[in-house]
Amino acid sequence: MATRGILTGAALLLLASANCWSSGMQTVPDGYTKVARQHGVPPEALYSVALQESSRTLPRGVRPWPWTLNVAGKGYRYKTRLEAWQALQVFMKTHSLKRIDVGIAQVNLGWNGDHFTSTWEALDPYTNLNAAAVILRECWDRKPGSWLDAAGCYHHPAGGQAAARYRSFIRTKLATLQSPPSQPAPVDNSPAAAPVQLADNTPVPAATSNTGFVWIEPRSPRP
Repeated sequence: MATRGILTGAALLLLASANCWSSGMQTVPDGYTKVARQHGVPPEALYSVALQESSRTLPRGVRPWPWTLNVAGKGYRYKTRLEAWQALQVFMKTHSLKRIDVGIAQVNLGWNGDHFTSTWEALDPYTNLNAAAVILRECWDRKPGSWLDAAGCYHHPAGGQAAARYRSFIRTKLATLQSPPSQPAPVDNSPAAAPVQLADNTPVPAATSNTGFVWIEPRSPRP
């Protein structure tokens, strides 16, 4: 996908979020809904995870921010994708990949880096969301019954207090969302539809190195 197309996708996600209600309640933007349904995940679940993982206060409220990193438990937000990618290259020299989360859904590079073919691709918001939806769906499939539990697994697959605390955070985020009146989506105890074929912008599995990446970075990255 061309850089311009990628950046347009990011802008659409942000603009769609910004056009939600400014009263504190908001609907799930179309981009998140499309990705979620492609993987059989409730849109509210995916958007709540993104809100929890990368929120930033924008003119019209708190919304997920795609140019976000978390390194060793500390969050960093950048103005552009390029700035985030450049910072990531520095962090990777001093930290284990398992201590680095990237992008709009904060996918961990050490545990789930195989969803990306490069660190530049990992910061593409739609590719990042597709990876998050796959992980959420896998969590659900391992233990069907509750999308809140799946969210806890997304954050901490081993469960315990960390997963329970995360479930509480997601429940709070869900309370701020308005379900579309025509087709409310199940979030907690209703089974989702079976997964469907991945979207065209989902990365195709490629030969990997020992770290799980093919290190193909942008030749001429642009903000």
